[in-house]
Amino acid sequence: MPRIVADWLADHVELPADLTTEQLAADLVRVGLEEEEIHPAAVSGPLVVGRVLEMTGEPQKNGKTINWCLVDVGPEHNATRITGVDDADVPAGGARGIVCGAHNFGVGDLVVVSLPGTVLPGGFAIASRKTYGHVSDGMICSTKELGLGEDHGGILVLTEAGFDAADLTPGQDAVALLGLGDEVLEINVTPDRGYAFSYRGVAREYAHSTGAAFTDRGLAEALPTAPPAATADGFAVAVDDTAPIDGQVGCDRFVTRIVRGIDPTAPTPPWMKRRLEGSGMRSISLAVDVTNYVMLDLGQPLHAYDLDAVTAPIVVRRAAPGERLTTLDDVDRALDTEDLLITDSPDGPGSRVLGLAGVMGGASSEVSAATTDVLVEAAHFDQVTVARTARRHKLPSEAAKRFERGVDPRLPAVAAQRVVDLLVELGGGTADPAVSDLDTTTTPAPLAMDVSLPTRTSGVPYTREQVVQILEQIGCTVAGDDTLTVTPPTWRPDLVEPAALVEEVVRIAGYDQIASVLPAAPGGRGLTPEQRIRRSVARALADAGLVEVLSYPFVGQQDLDALGLPADDPRRTALRLANPLAEDRPLMRTTLLVSLLDTARRNVSRGIDDVAVFEMGQVTRPVADAPAAPQLPVGVRPTPDQLEALAAATPDQPRRVAGVLTGNRVPAGWWGPGRPVDWADAVEAARTVADLAGAEVVVSNDPDHMPWHPGRCARFEVAGGDGEVRTVGHAGELHPKVLEELGLPRRTVAFEMDLSALVDAADGSPRVAAPVSAFPAAKEDFALVVDATVPAADVEAAVVAGAGELLERVELFDLFTGEQIGRGKKSLAYSVRLRAADRTLTAEDVRAARDGVVRVTAERVGAVLRG
Repeated sequence: MPRIVADWLADHVELPADLTTEQLAADLVRVGLEEEEIHPAAVSGPLVVGRVLEMTGEPQKNGKTINWCLVDVGPEHNATRITGVDDADVPAGGARGIVCGAHNFGVGDLVVVSLPGTVLPGGFAIASRKTYGHVSDGMICSTKELGLGEDHGGILVLTEAGFDAADLTPGQDAVALLGLGDEVLEINVTPDRGYAFSYRGVAREYAHSTGAAFTDRGLAEALPTAPPAATADGFAVAVDDTAPIDGQVGCDRFVTRIVRGIDPTAPTPPWMKRRLEGSGMRSISLAVDVTNYVMLDLGQPLHAYDLDAVTAPIVVRRAAPGERLTTLDDVDRALDTEDLLITDSPDGPGSRVLGLAGVMGGASSEVSAATTDVLVEAAHFDQVTVARTARRHKLPSEAAKRFERGVDPRLPAVAAQRVVDLLVELGGGTADPAVSDLDTTTTPAPLAMDVSLPTRTSGVPYTREQVVQILEQIGCTVAGDDTLTVTPPTWRPDLVEPAALVEEVVRIAGYDQIASVLPAAPGGRGLTPEQRIRRSVARALADAGLVEVLSYPFVGQQDLDALGLPADDPRRTALRLANPLAEDRPLMRTTLLVSLLDTARRNVSRGIDDVAVFEMGQVTRPVADAPAAPQLPVGVRPTPDQLEALAAATPDQPRRVAGVLTGNRVPAGWWGPGRPVDWADAVEAARTVADLAGAEVVVSNDPDHMPWHPGRCARFEVAGGDGEVRTVGHAGELHPKVLEELGLPRRTVAFEMDLSALVDAADGSPRVAAPVSAFPAAKEDFALVVDATVPAADVEAAVVAGAGELLERVELFDLFTGEQIGRGKKSLAYSVRLRAADRTLTAEDVRAARDGVVRVTAERVGAVLRG
């Protein structure tokens, strides 16, 4: 986000003398530039200029040599007495005695001294202290200690940094001299307002907000020297874009200028360095700093080449297959055929790559410490091309940030002239009369807007005069009466439709004029049945101790592999995104568990032993032979046929609910050792989901459904209206190999249910409470011996069928295996409660129900009543 140094902003717009950073932020917020952060002053306390009077080297036992320095810090700061120190230890003449370990300065040098009470960047407080046998009464500072750069190798000598000795006196305030006392405002700029990534643009917005006088320094007439016209001997440039993106050629303007005879040792002046660093950019060299300075000032990215390392002509073209480039960050990059390149011709036109257009230059032609002749590039590149290249190569450079948001195509010649003027003034160079300006730009297309549209859209009664005045204020040309013909300014490529013009009118007039009126709530039936079920399920799982989470629906092939899914598993058929946020996660999830298990793993890896999480969300289940989605028109309502085609191409997106549990289900404490989770907890949670959905489910074992354990996985099925049985979920313990692959503890359990299918399977009618009988119940217990392979659910179903209409409740209360009942057998004990609604049951009624249970269980599951 852009950082704003107030005195630099004042070059473009008139600022009040008493303007605070907080007030500046409030003024910019009024026109939509939100405050991100106010960065406080880098230094507080007495930081002053000092002159070194004496300097004595003193070797130490550790092999290091320190310098004992006497420094004149001015009459107001020179020491006469130091609290807690004997007078004999105070240097003669009142000069400050300071111990320093650096050796790049000498007697007579003007340096920066932080006196006791100074707080340097990073909260480093300075105090008098005894060290190396002396009382060091302050510190002589390096560039890094002052927060002005990364150079920690030596002391900042002011005259070597570009300051004139005649303007410096001992005791002078170094905070103001170095600009270290300035607060810096960082603002948040929306993607459609790229012009605000410059002081020119921010100043314009400040003028809109306050009415302050604005000077547009992006105009040719604002320069001391007008940009010259192109000459026949200008550095040759050609655009050979044979593969434009969306029909837009990658480069429509390219200006070059040449400056010769620059002093390669010329330093960047302190005022420029201070402004650059205050704006978040570090100083590199004069030529590079000048291009960065003009970019921040006007918003036009520029590039400086070593003229001796470039051969005419420059050719702007797309990359060829297999081409590579080492960029300025010393990274060797494989280029894509969509990348727009800057090339020259050592072995033929366009044969050598110099850089990624609008993103970053190459190392082969960069300006070095020996460069004396500079070729300046100021160009205008296609937004989409630059944005895709920057994301493809993960290079969010300052230039790319501006080009992808839109740069004023009128700026290249003006910005190049500014660079030339600064290099001549500060580097002692000479401007070459040769100029090239390849220009195929077009003027912005005019827009037609009904003058009443802002009023009809916002509800604020704007007059025609007010609408026209605001549009002209932001740089538009306006003609017409009831229907306005509006031509946007070149620096506003975002103004492409009437709605954008309406937004500008509302924004400049003030959002506070729009009344905050709550719309009347129309009468309705409240939540839909499915919405009520979703809320009930979420509430029930939370009440059961599970924590609801939300995870990203983007997964990779490696995530599906970790679940051990077979190659032909339908869950491997996933929708691939055309422009994924991460290259390793380009797929839409087909199961909630793939992302929920990653959430559980992350919690476990951070030391949380007992994890119980659930998620409710949609999955995407595409069909292999589904038709391609149509490209719908923008700005008009699609036709019914187009909407039908879109619906046909949209993959199924059922809503599911899943949970993962690991560790203890009941925590250990004074009440006991606790209880670890097991497969039954996952099955119970899944049953809760089905019960709240109102669906009758059948539970059975599923021995082959990854990622669950083959012997501890329950399958949930429902019967559809057509009698077809449909699987709606699974629950149980996860496969050991999956747990090992994901780094989850042993015995971790999970469930996943298709909530959409459960809602569809429910009959939808409201549940009616059964009347409570006033007659007593009869209880019977049955211990039924069956084969060990018979599911308990089948036995229970047989008990229900045999008990008949008198059955009120059946409950399994015991499972027994042992030699007493025979190998391969198990005993299931059920408690059966019988009750009639209209009478007290007789012994005959109970006997008939009991006989029915014994008979039906024997017929269906081969059960034998245990004696």
